[in-house]
Amino acid sequence: MPKITFLPHKFLLPKGGIFHGNTGETILDVALRNNIKINHVCERSCVCTTCHCIVRKGFLSLSVCEDKEEDILDKAWGLELESRLSCQAKLGNEDIEIEIPYNNMENG
Repeated sequence: MPKITFLPHKFLLPKGGIFHGNTGETILDVALRNNIKINHVCERSCVCTTCHCIVRKGFLSLSVCEDKEEDILDKAWGLELESRLSCQAKLGNEDIEIEIPYNNMENG
């Protein structure tokens, strides 16, 4: 059962947090289950970038980034080499560390 460390986010998770997920579950699934309200406007259909996150550790443990996700990620604010859409990135067996960009706010 991989551990996900969410780095502190000023609005969504000021103190950060460590949670457990299941292999095959998305980063977004784990976040929402633990009341981390990552914005996800397109409801996980991989057509927006609102659930963009940056994987600071364990990037290679995640599922492969498909072409559709890569195309959408190109439009993300603050894109980095280790960026993923949290609705598409599925957990492997390794622990990961996630940063949620500051432009990501709750849907309201």
